[in-house]
Amino acid sequence: MSHLFESLTIKSVTLRNRIGVSPMCMYSSEDGVATDWHLVHLGARAAGGAGLIIAEATAVSPEGRISPGDAGIWADKHVEPLQRINRFVKAHGAVAGIQIAHAGRKASAARPWEKGGHLADDAGGWPVVGPSAVAFGGELSKVPQALTAQEIKGVQADFVAAAKRSLAAGYELLEIHAAHGYLLHQFLSPLSNGRVDEYGGLFENRARFLLETTRAVRAVWPEKLPLIVRISCTDWVAVGWDIEESVELAKRLKTEGVDLIDCSTGGGAHGAKVPIGPAYQVKFAERIRREAGISTAAVGLITEAKQADEIVRTGQADLVLLGRESLRDPNWPLHAAKQLGHSEAVKPPVQYARAF
Repeated sequence: MSHLFESLTIKSVTLRNRIGVSPMCMYSSEDGVATDWHLVHLGARAAGGAGLIIAEATAVSPEGRISPGDAGIWADKHVEPLQRINRFVKAHGAVAGIQIAHAGRKASAARPWEKGGHLADDAGGWPVVGPSAVAFGGELSKVPQALTAQEIKGVQADFVAAAKRSLAAGYELLEIHAAHGYLLHQFLSPLSNGRVDEYGGLFENRARFLLETTRAVRAVWPEKLPLIVRISCTDWVAVGWDIEESVELAKRLKTEGVDLIDCSTGGGAHGAKVPIGPAYQVKFAERIRREAGISTAAVGLITEAKQADEIVRTGQADLVLLGRESLRDPNWPLHAAKQLGHSEAVKPPVQYARAF
């Protein structure tokens, strides 16, 4: 049986343990360029013992940003600052990953601490796009322009270019963001996709954009390196995207060369009632792992060492990704190793050793 501090090998990449840091937006980039904040933020968690560090949702185009402060990888100028961060992450024993994304109709928003609503075009915002001319709702009230078939191909080309730059930046794991109500999820969900062409309607059509994009990215991302996809396994709305569709999608993504499904939920429906609680999303990772026959990562209010270890030991998921808990405690893996009796599995930096 595996446990939290057993290594995990995916393709040619080996994680020193089953703990990863989820991609979390910092909204602190300058025209998409990473800053010293990102070096300290991600570097601290590598030094803290995590096996995998996934950089935040990184926009494949300027209009694909959630906010003006989002990270970007649409231009060559973004590469060198990311190389610097990745050198530090790797020097401290972690694998560097990145999540590439397009926000779709949820783009052009203010930062969360600036109330997070859509920005007017004359106040730093920009027009948004989506599968259909359907607004998200609430403070995100902009009606998106429905992408044409030609524009869809353009977005897919942006993902491919982002994958190439991610490789140049030194990442060893690539995640495609198809969750949380952003563009690829918008095409999957009938709540946001009302198209009547080959990209709308039946499951096969709604899944087409993501499957085509994955295929194109896999063609340029080295076969020896892991490609993973984050999905929202349910919209938490009766008529929305659901776990049955997610299982079928995972099977198809596996045939496209995807190595692991990062199993989150929600984000696609304004006002959805989400039953939040400890490890509330783990059951989705377990079901996809079992029924689709693909490795999974579990996320969602995983905070305790024994809780995380049980997820891995009982085969509910292959990897545990921590979000807010890693913000609260960058050294969570070091503390968890001690609590679980695996202190030798992960060492603190020599500069900190006397504190542990």
